[in-house]
Amino acid sequence: MTSDAAVYVLHDNPEWIPPFARAFAAEGVELREWPLGTGTIDLDAAPPAGVFWSRLSASSHTRDAEGAKDAARATLTWLESWGRRVVNGSAVTALEVSKVAQHAALRRAGFDVPRTIAVFGREGLKESARSLEVPFITKHNQGGKGLGVRRFDRFEDFDAYVDGPDFEVAVDGITLLQEFLLSADTFVTRAEFIGGRFAYAVRVDTSAGGFELCPADACAVPENGVAAEPLFRLRTEVGPQHPLITQYEAFLAAHGVEIAGIEFMETRDGRTVTYDVNTNTNYSPDVEAGVDDPAGRRVARFLGALLAEQTAAAADVAAVR
Repeated sequence: MTSDAAVYVLHDNPEWIPPFARAFAAEGVELREWPLGTGTIDLDAAPPAGVFWSRLSASSHTRDAEGAKDAARATLTWLESWGRRVVNGSAVTALEVSKVAQHAALRRAGFDVPRTIAVFGREGLKESARSLEVPFITKHNQGGKGLGVRRFDRFEDFDAYVDGPDFEVAVDGITLLQEFLLSADTFVTRAEFIGGRFAYAVRVDTSAGGFELCPADACAVPENGVAAEPLFRLRTEVGPQHPLITQYEAFLAAHGVEIAGIEFMETRDGRTVTYDVNTNTNYSPDVEAGVDDPAGRRVARFLGALLAEQTAAAADVAAVR
């Protein structure tokens, strides 16, 4: 591995990179951008030396990056075939871009998950909805940003939505119908993990209605078409020894996920429901400013250490030769 090896961040949204660029600069680790969905790769040529961090977003298609998902799959497979160190590699993309995959993996691991029905296309939506109680919500299988998230209090309103011009077609054609959960308090929790280990937990305030009663991604169920801004702060009583956190760490290890946020809700009927695994996690500036060891810098140190390991290993091989 050459001395100019770096950490490469594969991404589909340049607007999310500046906070990480500052964190990496503060830790003295070089970060190079690798935009997804553009450019070419020579499958018979070796990739550059370094560590490769995938930040593919499930909502990439909403930002003029429709090809990012397939580009990520192809690029990560190519990198892995050459033995490059990849963080959140090709197998992890299946979790990022599919809530069906997340639900199946979480359920199999023993977590309480929301009752969910996956419907392919429009046909069958109205009939399938009758399997749930009202109210219920819809969401897109490949989501993020609250894509397709709507609440319905009457089947008749849902029928009109499905048949009407405002129906939101999911990019992969899969609409999810999901039970509507009542939160025990006006917040949901997001636990952040770096290098597969717990970093901190964030309490997401939903008192303004952004998340209230909604087991959704880090997004708001729109109220009259306007999503309220959630408020973020540390949830200090959720720490590394919390039983749920240790279970999450085991889950991430089993699926090869090294950097992620996992969201859960504590309901009024005593359930703790896990509903989202986000392998493209971003960090709240308010939270980051208030912690001794910000997550952005922890990511930089984690990836920088991997890069140092790769560089040292390459140097040892070169010395033997």
